[in-house]
Amino acid sequence: SGLKRAVKIKDFGDSIPGHGGLTDRMDCQFLMGSFAHIYFQSFIKIPTLQVGLVLQSIITGMQPKEQLELYDNLRTYLVGQELLNE
Repeated sequence: SGLKRAVKIKDFGDSIPGHGGLTDRMDCQFLMGSFAHIYFQSFIKIPTLQVGLVLQSIITGMQPKEQLELYDNLRTYLVGQELLNE
C-alpha cells in the first residue's frame, strides 16, 4: 500500500503474519466501497417515481387547450369529491 511505502515499513502489524496487518487488509476498502455504491445506484436500485414529476412531464407535453381541458376535468372531479369548493 502507498502508506507503507511512504514510511518505508514492510509490515504494520502482526495480527496476520506475513500479510502486513490491518492496514494492508483495509487499504482498498474506500475504493471498493465507492465502486459498490456506484454499481448499486446505476444497475440494481429501482428508481422511485414521484407523482409530481410524472404529472409535470405529462402536462408540459400537452397543448394549452389540452391543459385547460385537464384542469376543467380535475376541478369537476375534486368538486364532486367535496375536496374543492365551487
